Amino acid sequence: MTDTAAPLKMDIMEIMKLIPHRYPFLLVDRITECVPGKYVKGFKNITMNEALFQGHFPGNPIFPGVLMVEALAQISAGMVMTMPQYAGKLALFAGIDGVRFKKVVRPGDKLEFHSEIIKLKGPIAKTKCTATVDGELAVEAELMCAIQ
Repeated sequence: MTDTAAPLKMDIMEIMKLIPHRYPFLLVDRITECVPGKYVKGFKNITMNEALFQGHFPGNPIFPGVLMVEALAQISAGMVMTMPQYAGKLALFAGIDGVRFKKVVRPGDKLEFHSEIIKLKGPIAKTKCTATVDGELAVEAELMCAIQ
């Protein structure tokens, strides 16, 4: 028998039930597709209204790469938290490998995320992640989270 359940979709309120992040550090606006324990897709709309653009950089607003990686970690943690065995637990950022920044991200861009589990062993999940803008790769990385 195969699992034919439709992928999950989540708005911001449902995302906040999965992960503890809140404004101004919640960096995922929507999960558009999630198959627990397999993969997740979602996005963040980058807007000029974000306070970080006052200092990064005045007159040349660039969304920080470290926040793109954090957003990938958040969407990955959200996917892991949809798995029944981890419900109600906390996913902590545990490692990062092979991060590469490929494109500058600016206000007005829609940063689209994709994360898939490549290894799950006990309380450790390793994911392969990408973020794109208009189909162009902005960042890629392999991330690990530890479940507590």
